[in-house]
Amino acid sequence: MSIAVVTGASAGIGRATALAYAAAGTDVALISRNGERLGQVAKEIESLGRKALVLPLDVADAAAVEAAADKVEATFGPIDVWVSNAMVSVFSPVIEMTAAEFRRVTEVTYLGAVYGVLAALRHMRPRDRGSIVIVGSALAYRGIPLQSAYRAAKHALKGFNDSLQSELLHDRSHVRVTMVQLSACNTPQFDWAKSRLARRARPMGAVFQPELAARGILWAARHGGREVTVGAPGWRAIWASKLFPGLVDRYLAKFGYDGQQTGEAKSADAPENLWQSVPGSFGAHGRFNEVAKASSLQFKLRSLFRD
Repeated sequence: MSIAVVTGASAGIGRATALAYAAAGTDVALISRNGERLGQVAKEIESLGRKALVLPLDVADAAAVEAAADKVEATFGPIDVWVSNAMVSVFSPVIEMTAAEFRRVTEVTYLGAVYGVLAALRHMRPRDRGSIVIVGSALAYRGIPLQSAYRAAKHALKGFNDSLQSELLHDRSHVRVTMVQLSACNTPQFDWAKSRLARRARPMGAVFQPELAARGILWAARHGGREVTVGAPGWRAIWASKLFPGLVDRYLAKFGYDGQQTGEAKSADAPENLWQSVPGSFGAHGRFNEVAKASSLQFKLRSLFRD
């Protein structure tokens, strides 16, 4: 019987991933700040015939993450897969950001993922087996305007992954770590991320359903490889940034502001989840179901090959 731990599991990609693992016959430990929504996910997992463990905590708390890993092993047994997925973001020009906001995004999106990797490694390395997935973004290679803190955190995770890959090779470890670089997904983050934009936030460019991201995460955990990109827009962003960084700067300067906003005005009392979880029964999907794609030819082709 396999055991998976998923952070950010109460909504969005984390929720879709937890349910995908349960559907594949895996018991799942669920981590996020919102215990109520985790309870809802746990019921869905149990309806699929699997066990769920609810662990409400903030991934920015390293000691809490370590304790959670210990509890999973004590309750379910050895962790087979750890998915570091939790994130927060702020939509804002750099000049309007505060030091506290940069710190908070870094603590959750970067350090929270690192703390998860550390907790997983401390259990997996003595057994010399297990898979860790760091949920990244194709924009780990390409920063965009209005999301400097979040994109910087994803850049940092790529650097962390690069260093870790070399160390695992040096140690001849059989623990696999893969960073999954996602394209834009239809999740609730665009409804609850802190925003200074005049209009409601939206994912830029083509949008995919979170279940596609979940399939990418499960594939990466099963097959390994240092990085897996999910979605052609992400693949194009990576290569455009490598080949024509200045041109991409100018393109985003012209289109990156309107491209991340809908035509609707942002409500003055819109929820924000930067400092605390937002209440409510948010699911895996956001409000872009009409335009979100459920599949990707790029990922279908990518999944034919193993690194």
